[in-house]
Amino acid sequence: MSVRRLAVEQPASFAFRPETLKAAKRWIANFPAGRQASAVIPILWLVQKQEGWVPEPAIRAVAELLGMPVIRVLEVATFYTMFMLEPVGTHALIQVCGTTPCQLRGSEALMEVCKRRIGPHDHRSADGKLYWQEVECMGACANAPMAAIDDAYYEDLTPEAFERLIDDFAAGKHPKPGSAIGRQGSAPEGGPVTLTDPSLYDGSRARPLTIPNLPAKEQA
Repeated sequence: MSVRRLAVEQPASFAFRPETLKAAKRWIANFPAGRQASAVIPILWLVQKQEGWVPEPAIRAVAELLGMPVIRVLEVATFYTMFMLEPVGTHALIQVCGTTPCQLRGSEALMEVCKRRIGPHDHRSADGKLYWQEVECMGACANAPMAAIDDAYYEDLTPEAFERLIDDFAAGKHPKPGSAIGRQGSAPEGGPVTLTDPSLYDGSRARPLTIPNLPAKEQA
């Protein structure tokens, strides 16, 4: 397990935006009195959606909101890799999957693109727009290699397609997520090869239901 530490440089303070605090209180209301600490993960996630990362003053603010020791909130924030502990790119957070299926399908080439275009992993680009890191499996193995950019999945990537995505995000655009080759869901490349006959699932093969002792005019 890697050691995760808070960034050296931290903001002086943190404040919940009104909409963030409103959403946090909705989460707290989901739990019985005395169990509000159960909302710590979703509230930390709300903080990350607001700030782009989880700064140390926010950890203290969450602890105060939930009536928890600060160390307990810190333990959660540093344990789960979904929480970013340093500032990320203003335009995109790029997470490239490096687990075996993606590695076998070319994820290392995607990482080389990131190194060349952005810099070392777990760091922002020189202009502060982009940040990238290698992550473990994100559950899109059938469409490998893939990357998560902010909250969206981009799959079946080639280095060339990935370069175009980086160009678009750096320019402030938000490309449509999904397969770079137009794959339907996790179907085979080129389209589905089974259950291609619509009559198998459109109901046209269904037989009328006959119920004994029920008049014909009342049968289904």
